[in-house]
Amino acid sequence: MTPKHDQIWATGRRKTSVAQVRLIPDGAGKVTVNATPAEAYFRGQERRLRDVLAPIGVAAEEAKKYDYAVKIVGGGLTGQADAARHAIARALVKLDEKNKKAMRANGFLTRDPRMVERKKSGQPKARKRFQYSKR
Repeated sequence: MTPKHDQIWATGRRKTSVAQVRLIPDGAGKVTVNATPAEAYFRGQERRLRDVLAPIGVAAEEAKKYDYAVKIVGGGLTGQADAARHAIARALVKLDEKNKKAMRANGFLTRDPRMVERKKSGQPKARKRFQYSKR
């Protein structure tokens, strides 16, 4: 294993999911999510797997020389996939600043701020109101 200072770290977020990615040099472009191959972690979820791997395809050959160890906490599969994509894109920009323009053009560096609105007291849900009764 390579020394820790040779590795590149980045964090990505989406909804309530947080993903930390570590780029390990001298790899073969292998992506592991929570110590499981990405294909197995997102089994049956081809769209989400494509989302996670999209930044690697944009960065091309240099990105395939690294292995990606992704640790994801919180949220559901969609939020986790988007958080992982955000983290990988940020890590590839740290790797080479030339990747920034392509990542930005594809929207991989934009942090999606949409989150679930909190439930308010005196209401059944966040925006739904109890039915008004005049009598």
